[in-house]
Amino acid sequence: MSKERARRRAARLAAAEKQKAARARRVARRQRRQAVLRSLTPRRRSAGRLHRRSRAERTGILLVPLVAAVAVWVLVPGIALRVVLTVLIVLVLPALVVLVLGRRS
Repeated sequence: MSKERARRRAARLAAAEKQKAARARRVARRQRRQAVLRSLTPRRRSAGRLHRRSRAERTGILLVPLVAAVAVWVLVPGIALRVVLTVLIVLVLPALVVLVLGRRS
């Protein structure tokens, strides 16, 4: 009787060890995958220049020049003048952002 119990206990322990090893392999594989994903994805930095502005300000910085460029391309007849005005919008944009929205430190 005790030999049978010992055999069953050994079988239970072997099955438990097998499950434990499988679980350890899954955890190790998950950790390796997470480490690879962490190394591949860019880290978000909150100290960048765009993060100093609110979402509405960033949207305005994007949309106002875009609308101005579309207006130039729709309303101005000459292609050379269109290109010059578009380049001017791109060059003047940083100065306008500083003047209109102000510098934040």
